[in-house]
Amino acid sequence: MEVTAIILFGIGITTLVLQKNLIKKVIGFNIMDTSIFLFLTAKGYVTGRRAPIIIDGVTSVEQYINPVPAGLILTGIVVAVSVSAVMLALCVKLYEYYGTLDMEKIASMAAERRNG
Repeated sequence: MEVTAIILFGIGITTLVLQKNLIKKVIGFNIMDTSIFLFLTAKGYVTGRRAPIIIDGVTSVEQYINPVPAGLILTGIVVAVSVSAVMLALCVKLYEYYGTLDMEKIASMAAERRNG
């Protein structure tokens, strides 16, 4: 699982760096943060332990997993979805204003508008 997460992170960062289209950059960013969630989930998994729900009166801490990392990952997923929504909304506004999602074209148009 950890190797898969590292490969996905590499794919995401490569997409983020090499692509000129903003939508593809957002997709690369999403692949990166998903790979981080996969990595943290894989590292936090403990074989042989159960979810922290007391059944049959077993209260020993060694029988259950720690629920805090899972809660933090869920919080991270919610934040990542929110950030993705904001990035996509900005992509829509940039397309409405410039008529393209190509970063180089947007940068050159912005420089032209600033200078002249």
